[in-house]
Amino acid sequence: MCLFFLTMENTVKNLCLLCLLLLFLPSPSSSYPLCTNLRQPSSKTGRLSFCPYDGKVCCSKAQDVQLQKQFEAMNISDSSCASAVKSIICATCDPFSAQLFNVDSEPRSVPVLCNSTAASASASSQRNDSFCSSVWQSCQDVLILNSPFAPALQSKAVVSQNATLSKLTDLWQSKSDFCNAFGGASGESAPCFDGEPVSLNKTDTLPPPKSMCLEKIGNGSYINMVSHPDGSNRAFFSNLAGKIWLATLPEQDSGEVMGVDESSPFVDLTDQVYLDTSFGMMGMAFHPNFATNGRFFASFNCDKEKSPGCSGRCACNSDVGCDPSQLGSLDSGEVCKYHIVVAEYSANGTASSPSMADKARPREVQRIFTLGLPFTANHGGQILFGPDDGHLYVMLGDGGSKGDPYNFSQNKKSLLGKIMRVDVNKLPSEDEMAKLDLWGNYSIPKDNPYLEDKELQPEIWAYGLRNPWRCSFDSERPSYFMCADVGQDQYEEVDIISKGGNYGWRVYEGPQEFEPQKTPGGNTSADSIDPIFPVLGYSHSNINKLGSAAISGGFFYRSQTDPCTYGSYLYGDLYASHIWAASETPRNSGNFTTSDTPFSCATDSPIKCEVVPNSNLPALEYIFSFGQDNKRDVYILTQSGVYRIVRPSRCNYACSKEVVTSRNPPAPAQSHGYFLLPHSAMKLLLLLAFLLFL
Repeated sequence: MCLFFLTMENTVKNLCLLCLLLLFLPSPSSSYPLCTNLRQPSSKTGRLSFCPYDGKVCCSKAQDVQLQKQFEAMNISDSSCASAVKSIICATCDPFSAQLFNVDSEPRSVPVLCNSTAASASASSQRNDSFCSSVWQSCQDVLILNSPFAPALQSKAVVSQNATLSKLTDLWQSKSDFCNAFGGASGESAPCFDGEPVSLNKTDTLPPPKSMCLEKIGNGSYINMVSHPDGSNRAFFSNLAGKIWLATLPEQDSGEVMGVDESSPFVDLTDQVYLDTSFGMMGMAFHPNFATNGRFFASFNCDKEKSPGCSGRCACNSDVGCDPSQLGSLDSGEVCKYHIVVAEYSANGTASSPSMADKARPREVQRIFTLGLPFTANHGGQILFGPDDGHLYVMLGDGGSKGDPYNFSQNKKSLLGKIMRVDVNKLPSEDEMAKLDLWGNYSIPKDNPYLEDKELQPEIWAYGLRNPWRCSFDSERPSYFMCADVGQDQYEEVDIISKGGNYGWRVYEGPQEFEPQKTPGGNTSADSIDPIFPVLGYSHSNINKLGSAAISGGFFYRSQTDPCTYGSYLYGDLYASHIWAASETPRNSGNFTTSDTPFSCATDSPIKCEVVPNSNLPALEYIFSFGQDNKRDVYILTQSGVYRIVRPSRCNYACSKEVVTSRNPPAPAQSHGYFLLPHSAMKLLLLLAFLLFL
C-alpha cells in the first residue's frame, strides 16, 4: 500500500482511490475443500451408506458407520429434529468440513449453522441462511441423549461422557443464544452449513487479467528472492553459485532501479557450494524472527570429495529397498558423491541488531539436514517457513534418472520426491533422534502426518512429487500452499499441497498415467493410491514446438498496483514466452481456470527492456523464479534481469479497476555503476544448469 504525501488535493484523491481499491479486497478465506484433519477429501471412498455424500468426501466407510452409531444412540423421536441432527453430524464428511468446523481456530462440536441474523450474511445465502433457526424450531423441545449442542461442547468435539437427556431449551435460554453460539453467515470468508452438502456460489468468480505490464529494475541473474522479514522495502537475492545480496527495492512509479552492490554480498557461501550444470545453491530462507534472532538458512549442494563436511546418509539404502551398487547402470555419476544440505547461518553480531545487518558470517552455525543424492538431477532444494506454523518446509525432488526408476517418490520411507516439514526451533533429544531415525538436527512437529500414517517417515508432509520448483503460501489464505512440479516429457503442473497428500508421480505425470521404462525399484499401481491431481498445468506440446518445457511456480498476486491481476495465481515457464494468470471459479473452491496472459514492458521502464525479435515480448531469455516483496508486488527473476509487475496503464493496457491519476512518467535510467552484469560464462553456466536441472 503506497503512502502519498502530496498536496491536500492529491491526498483526497488518493484516499478515494484507496477506498475504491479496498472494495476489491475479498475477506480472508479459510481454504479450498479440506477435511478437519487438514487432508484433502478422498475420491476413493465412493458413496457413503449413512451420510448423503459421494464423490470426494472427508469420511471413510468405517467413519460413516461410526457416525450412524453415534446418531442412533441419540434416540431422537421427532423425525424433523432427527433429520436436522443427522445432517449436522454428517457434515464432518463434507469436502469443506475444515471450514465448517473452523479447524483453523478451535474445533467445534457442530458446524457453523447458517443463520439469517448474522450481520455479514450475503445476499446469495439468504435462501438457506435460516437453518440455525429451523434446527431450534425442530429440536427445542425434543429430548436428545448426549446432545452435541451442550454449551460445554460449543468449542470442542463431542467426547465420551455419562449419558444425559436434554432439550435445547434445557441448554440454551433462547433461539438467539443458541444461534449466537452455533450460527454464522455464508460469505467469501467461509461457508456455513444449511442442512445440505456445501455448494459454493458459482457466480462468485474472479476473472483473470487480460494483460500484464512489467518494468525492469535490475540486471542481475538471480535464482531466489526473499523479502526481508522486518517488513521493510528490502529483499534478499541469491544466485546459483552461493552468493546472497541484500537489495533495496524502489517504490512503484519512482523511476528508480533496485539498489544492490554486487561487489559486496550479504554473505558469500561459494566455497561451501558445489556449482556445476545441475548443482548449486537452490534455496534460502530467513527465520520469521530474523530481525531479532539473526537466523537464516541456505539449501545447497556439496561434493564429498571436495568438502570435508559434505557427508550424510545416502538416499539409496536398504531402508528404501535400494542397493547403491546397482545404480551405476542408470547414471554416470558416483552414487551419493553429491549431497543436498540445509544449513543455518547467522547475522548476529555484525550490526547493532540483525535487522540493521548488511553482512552475515559465512560460518555454518549448525547443520540442519544432509542427504546423499543417488543421481545428479531433480533434487529440488527450495526451503521456506510456513506463515502460520513457523516450521521449515524443504522441497526435495525424486533424485533424478529418467522415470524415477527406484520409485523414490512413492516410497514412504524415502525422503526423495517429498516435501519435508520440520521444527528448527526445537532441537531433538538423543532419544527422539534414535526413536524416529531422524536425518538431521531438527524435531518433528506434533501434527505431521506420520502420526496418522505409520508408514511415512516422520519428516514427510506430502509426497509423490517429481521436482518441485518454487512453492509459495498465499499471503491472504495460508492454507493455499501452491507448488509447481516440473514434469518429465509431457506435462507441467501446479498442486495445492496439503497434509499427507500424494501427488501421483511416477504413477501419474500430471493427470496422465505414466509408464516408466525401467522399474528396478518396483511399481506402484494406480488402484493402490488416492492421488491428488494438479489444479493447473500445461502440456509441453501446447507451448513449445520443440516439446520442451519447465514450469516455475509463482505467487497469488495480492498487490493493488495492478487491481485487475489481484487474486490471480501467477506462474511461468523457463523458456520465458508464457506467463499464466489463474483464477478460482468459484472462489475458495480449489477449481481454477487459467489464461496465457500477454505481457510487455513499460516504455518508461527504469532500465530499458530489450525485446524478442519480431515481437513485443520482453527479452527475458529464461525465467528462473518469481519473487514477492513486503508490499505483495510480484517480481520475475530471469536470465536477463529482475522485472516487476506495474500498473497496467504504463503499458497502455486497459484495466477498469485502475484509477489513473496524472503522474509524471519516470525517466528511463541510462547507466547505473553499482550494477555489475554477470560475466557471460556465468550466464551460460546458469542456463546450462537450469536446462539440465529442470
